[in-house]
Amino acid sequence: MKKAKDIMTTKNLTRLVVSMAVLMTLLAAYVVATNRRPAFIGGDATPECRSVVVVTSGDTLSKLLADQGLGHNEITAIANVLKSDAGIATLRADNDKIEFLRDSDDSPVSKIVVIPSPWRQVELTCGEDGAWKCNTVDIERDVHVVYRTGEILDGDSFYLAGSRAGIPAGILADVYDLLAFEMDFERDVRAGQKFSVLYEENFSGGEKVDNGRVIAIAFEALRGDVKMYRFRKSDGTSGYYDENGNGAIKSLKRTPINNAKITSNFSGGRKHPVLGYTRAHKGVDFRAATGTPIPAAGAGRVVARSYNRGHGNFVKIRHNKEFETLYAHMSRFAKNVKVGTNVRQGQIIGYAGSTGLSTGPHLHYEIIRNGKHVNPMTVKLPAISNLGTADKKKFLEYRKVVDEAIQQLDGKPNLFIQM
Repeated sequence: MKKAKDIMTTKNLTRLVVSMAVLMTLLAAYVVATNRRPAFIGGDATPECRSVVVVTSGDTLSKLLADQGLGHNEITAIANVLKSDAGIATLRADNDKIEFLRDSDDSPVSKIVVIPSPWRQVELTCGEDGAWKCNTVDIERDVHVVYRTGEILDGDSFYLAGSRAGIPAGILADVYDLLAFEMDFERDVRAGQKFSVLYEENFSGGEKVDNGRVIAIAFEALRGDVKMYRFRKSDGTSGYYDENGNGAIKSLKRTPINNAKITSNFSGGRKHPVLGYTRAHKGVDFRAATGTPIPAAGAGRVVARSYNRGHGNFVKIRHNKEFETLYAHMSRFAKNVKVGTNVRQGQIIGYAGSTGLSTGPHLHYEIIRNGKHVNPMTVKLPAISNLGTADKKKFLEYRKVVDEAIQQLDGKPNLFIQM
């Protein structure tokens, strides 16, 4: 054995340090290699095998499951569980995705994940007894609230001005539907009008997935400034209200068909294009190609669905004791819309045409108030509901918070508030 003083020479010490470093490096590599664990399904010993299928046209749940080697009984069981526990009865092409997981390449499917939206997935697992169980998982959203402002320029439509302001098309459509209760976009849009929208953008993993809800709207309309705030009431339902907490959504829409151009206004005396003499025009005509869907302007009960010489095919809806609406010159009626049918606001009741005394395809739209025809463009329409005392107090406090957020974001399109 060498003496300590001989062993601890500079040369030997260097060799020893290098040798130890190499040994520690190899040991560390071995530990990492033996302790690295891939994803597993149902245990700690088997690596996960995953395949993802995007539903396309013609795909059915049975077909996709059969392609994965599942038998008829299992397919039936899975379909029943999905329908009863997750409310999924059909798959949507180019929207839904399904993930199939196995313990290994040649193992049977042990887990199925149906993804009907970016914010929800349904996990199906097979227990030891062979029964499939369903668990729904909601994906947490990272919500950014953004604020956009715009101005109508000469020759602009609201959509063009909104797009220029950076407002997504889907949000613009929602805003249009909300404002259509209060204004007519064909006649009420003028150069110089300003508008603003506060809305949500939904993120996941740092990436934007989709747009959320419209929180607040402001528009400088001809009949006065329009403001709407989205508010959730104490009963869990949500709606849109003006600055004072009164219902901003009216019971009827002034223009049933979005973006339809007015071809003839309400008038006490108009020369009839077919009859040739002057008589009252008791409604408003909207240009619409044959076959254009006609939605109900408000919820109510169908009290007439018939044909006469003047109106051609027409539908009349009673909304309450005060208001009725009539839709004329339809090419055909919607299925299952008959006298006595209750319809919801926006439900398709028929399709535009040129039946009766008409020179071309369009929608003739009337509003009857207490038995008297009124101008749909100017009549004051009642709100669906106002807030109660307790909810109104909470709303006014909430509105202040929203207004403060708008002040912070105004003029700063690159900023957002995280919720």
